Amino acid sequence: MKKIGIVGGTGYTGVELLRLLVRHPEVEVAQVTSRAQAGQAVADLFPNLRGHLDLNFVAPEADALADCDLLFYATPNGTAMQQVPELLKAGVKVVDLAADFRIKDAQTWSQWYGMEHACPDLLETAVYGLPEINREAIKNAQLVANPGCYPTAVQLGFLPLLKAGVIESTGLIADTKSGVSGAGRQAAVSTLLGEAGENFKAYKADGHRHWPEILQGLRGMSSNSVDLVFVPHLVPMIRGIHATLYAKLSDSSADLQALFENTYADEYFVDVLPAGTHPETRSVRGTNTCRIAMHRAPDSDTVVILSVIDNLVKGAAGQAIQNMNLMFGWRENLGLESPALLP
Repeated sequence: MKKIGIVGGTGYTGVELLRLLVRHPEVEVAQVTSRAQAGQAVADLFPNLRGHLDLNFVAPEADALADCDLLFYATPNGTAMQQVPELLKAGVKVVDLAADFRIKDAQTWSQWYGMEHACPDLLETAVYGLPEINREAIKNAQLVANPGCYPTAVQLGFLPLLKAGVIESTGLIADTKSGVSGAGRQAAVSTLLGEAGENFKAYKADGHRHWPEILQGLRGMSSNSVDLVFVPHLVPMIRGIHATLYAKLSDSSADLQALFENTYADEYFVDVLPAGTHPETRSVRGTNTCRIAMHRAPDSDTVVILSVIDNLVKGAAGQAIQNMNLMFGWRENLGLESPALLP
């Protein structure tokens, strides 16, 4: 059994990690940290864990953290980079679910996250944890940067097309929608029921932090220059991301259904739907699956890709556990096989 710790375990990502980890056959959750909740039973804050986890929150202490085999950082941006260098020296594996190690260029990271990076030397060695692209590197990684939720849905949607070179790599459009849990558990007026309920809005249309992460990934898939318009929206549901992606075909003869099916034929967590279908966010609720379908706009060379994930699972905690499984040489879908929750 591997000893696992969660640093910053009081948010939605933290409780989702715990929900999945308590059912994982190869791990023991050894500690869950929170300065504010130290001493409180985890199951008192998250009653869904009653009978599954008998631990109290503890303050993060360097010696205790270093006693773990792997740590998940479910902390705000800027926290992990302060602590990870010493933990790596102690031999601890780390999966960071925040954005501290996702972007390779320190200046770009600082521009979008508003602070100087504390350990820019680790940006190059950290492995970007999208298994469908970096599986072999993840297996040998000590530090994994877990992708953002929007970047996961968008990159998996565009990947087969860019790899095959059948679309124009300029002029890509990602029109994305997320449930309110994507904004985190902290109190905010914009996510109050009276604000988000019965409402639908775009936000950060002039520049979202996930844009440089997505663009970095897409550029790595193509030998040509890539540009992207990315507009996120908030919808009145708790979980789920729906990404509607648009691109112009450069090869109108391409069999898109076969291309997607062949690309993802051996992937545990990407489900290519039959031609003519439309994935729904509820079909992936609580799972680590990305469901994808593609369509051609009538009388046009425009291809429309529909990509759905649960933002808390494949977009965060589930993908982090998928990465952990790879890092320890376990079966990739271990502990992640449950079907979606319906209704």
